[in-house]
Amino acid sequence: MMHVSGPRRVGEPSDGSERGIALGWLSFHRDALRSKCADLTPDQLATRSAPPSPLSLLGLVRHLTEMERVFGVWALGPREQLRRVWGDYTDDGPEWDMDADAAMVDVSLAAWEREKAASDKRISAHASLDSVGAGNGRTVRWNVQKLISEYARHNGHADLLRERIDGQTGE
Repeated sequence: MMHVSGPRRVGEPSDGSERGIALGWLSFHRDALRSKCADLTPDQLATRSAPPSPLSLLGLVRHLTEMERVFGVWALGPREQLRRVWGDYTDDGPEWDMDADAAMVDVSLAAWEREKAASDKRISAHASLDSVGAGNGRTVRWNVQKLISEYARHNGHADLLRERIDGQTGE
């Protein structure tokens, strides 16, 4: 079983270049989610601890894996058909990312690591934040900011979910 461990945390980025600050915040928020998942069992990661919400920490990891694919890997790569990580989404169909159970922990965490690395590779292939990705036709700046906003939004959810699981609070 893959284990998410803590407590060493990536700090907030210092002042600097626009690229350095943006990638620093992306790293900070990725690590914040990792820390919210640290030292929990697969059952705890899959727990939907704030009913009636269907959210779980594992579901958030899976959702952000999908966001890494969409706004990092696909958006900033060559023009090609988007292939989602967990499956195609249809109206009133399954929520492939959020519908997760404890048996999916290892594969989900491995996919998250893989998509983060692939996003980083695609981002680094663009010398400028003004560069336009062929996948969605938006700049690297726009796509990195979208990833940061997805993490920041869902890290707020992760804070609440983790507190309800075992009382842990804080960044």
